[in-house]
Parts: sequence; C-alpha cells; structure tokens
Amino acid sequence: MRHKPIPAPPDDLAAVDAARRAIPLVPVSAEDCAARLLARTGDRLGLRSHEAAGEWLAFLRALGLVERTDGRLRRPRDGPGRDELAAAFRERVYGARELLDALDAADGPLDADAAFERLREPVPAWERHRRPDPEAHWRERTRRLCGWATLLGLAERVDGGYRPR
Repeated sequence: MRHKPIPAPPDDLAAVDAARRAIPLVPVSAEDCAARLLARTGDRLGLRSHEAAGEWLAFLRALGLVERTDGRLRRPRDGPGRDELAAAFRERVYGARELLDALDAADGPLDADAAFERLREPVPAWERHRRPDPEAHWRERTRRLCGWATLLGLAERVDGGYRPR
C-alpha cells in the first residue's frame, strides 16, 4: 500500500524523530496521537491543525515510524535508520518511486517543475480532477517529494535542481 499524504519536509531528521517520539509506545486512538503530535511538535513541524497532524501520522506510518495495532496507533520501540526510512519512502509513499525514477532517467539535475512534468502522466485522471487546481496541488506535492528525497539521502540539490545521490 502506498500512502498519499506528504507533509512539507522539516529542516532535519531530528524533527522526524521528535515526531516519532511524540507517539506513545502503548496503542492509542488516531485522534489521541494527532493531539499529542500537535501539542509536542506542532511548532517545530509547522502543524496548525488536527488535520495536518493526521497527515503527518499517515506519513509516519508510511515510513514505518508508526504502526497500527488493533485499530489503534503506536510507535515501535526502535525506529528505523536512515537507509530503512529511505527504502520505506521509495516504496510506500505515492509518487516517490516515480520521482526517483525520473531523476535517474534525466540527463542532468531536474528542478521541481521539470520533475512535475515527468510525473504528470502517471497521475490518475480522477486525481487530476478532484481538486479545484490540481496542477498547483501536484506541483507542490512534487516539491515536497523532492525535499523528502533530499532529506532522506536519495537525492541531492545541485544547480537549482535535484539529481539522484
């Protein structure tokens, strides 16, 4: 299963670890997890609402930093390392694999707009028509994918663009 929510990337992986540590080891409801995430890391992650915290929870699940147990959420005792996070990002975040493949196939660095142009075709038609301005949404999503790929060591920023690392 590939998850769609992708929050804006933080400045460093320490912020991601802070988000992980905000989730209890003992399973609690998604609402309780979102409230804890908002209270403990809201400023650091730029969270302003329960909805934004819920998107972070879904993203943390995609990375393997939060798991569902009997309909409740908890964090695993030990968090994955950077390599495991990068692999989970590639395989479990919608669009990440396609972005990384586009960067690999490019002759040089791609900026986020050029990367979006290469990702435009695989976006399902129903996704392209479900928002008032789908192009703006998918361009922002591509920027976020590029940021996360860089943060997780899968890409690097060079000459105003991104290339595989």
